[in-house]
Amino acid sequence: MRFLTVRWLSGLIFLCAAAAGCGTPSFLVTPVSNTNKLEEVTLKEGKGGKIAIIPVEGMISNAKEGGFLQPTENPLSLFTQQLDLAASDSDVKAVVLRISSPGGTVSSADAMYEQILRFRKRTGKPVVAAFQEVAASGAYYIACGCDRIVAQPTSVVGSIGVIFYTFNISGTLNKIGAQSEALKSGPLKDMGSPFRPLNSEDRAVMQGMIDEYYARFVGVVTENRPGIPSQSLKTVTDGRVFSGRHAKDLGLVDDLGLLEDAVRTTKKMAKAPHAEVIMYKRPYGYGGSIYASAPVPQPQQASNVTQLTLPGASHFVPSGFYYLWNP
Repeated sequence: MRFLTVRWLSGLIFLCAAAAGCGTPSFLVTPVSNTNKLEEVTLKEGKGGKIAIIPVEGMISNAKEGGFLQPTENPLSLFTQQLDLAASDSDVKAVVLRISSPGGTVSSADAMYEQILRFRKRTGKPVVAAFQEVAASGAYYIACGCDRIVAQPTSVVGSIGVIFYTFNISGTLNKIGAQSEALKSGPLKDMGSPFRPLNSEDRAVMQGMIDEYYARFVGVVTENRPGIPSQSLKTVTDGRVFSGRHAKDLGLVDDLGLLEDAVRTTKKMAKAPHAEVIMYKRPYGYGGSIYASAPVPQPQQASNVTQLTLPGASHFVPSGFYYLWNP
């Protein structure tokens, strides 16, 4: 069965290459056993305990990501597994969250935040957030659960708030003579549907939920970031973003520095100055340094505008409630 599958896949790739006008390609296919087990990878040798780096990168959601011939992974599930491994290993003295994310769904961000709080309470191990490219909205929400936050001076930080995405194509359907009709049990059953515009009642219900989620976000920030001056609270929670340096001035982060600095700070907090630095990886992944496997945003040319695609962010965001910075 495996041999037939490999032959079928090789044939498909050959046909695609031929259709594109390429020459005859050569492939070396090596069958390997499949496993979902996370393996510990050493990034920096040491002694006297371990510091575990756990990435929080890309769109935060409770759904699989990936596609054809690409690995699929559920960000919330993977985060949970990695945190559990760090909790169960007595040699792990502390955790660094390597964050580069624009945020994601409300519930996933809240779940990861709660898991960090429970991890700290259950294990007594320090957790430090290290901001990379972006730590916005839901990603910042998650970082509020950490003992300390270290940001690069150029990191994008903030976007504290909630957004609900929907769209309306009813006008387009009318132009082509198409109609959509929903048989529903109540007048609000299809609120937010793309097949009809929002009415005042829909908007009132949606805004009520947005206000609730926003109040929760602000509560998390004020509870965990007491260093934010009261006169600055309205500014930092109005949805705007800040540079890492400005975020420190406002009390949103504790220190400025690179990932190496965050690891050094974590070692001091854990009283393990010479600890080994590790990560948890799927088999066959590369782990040569503390920055290994960090998604690198690629500039994309659209007409005459260069657009930087955020790691894991999608140009199309399904309808729903998000703690998300999606400019």
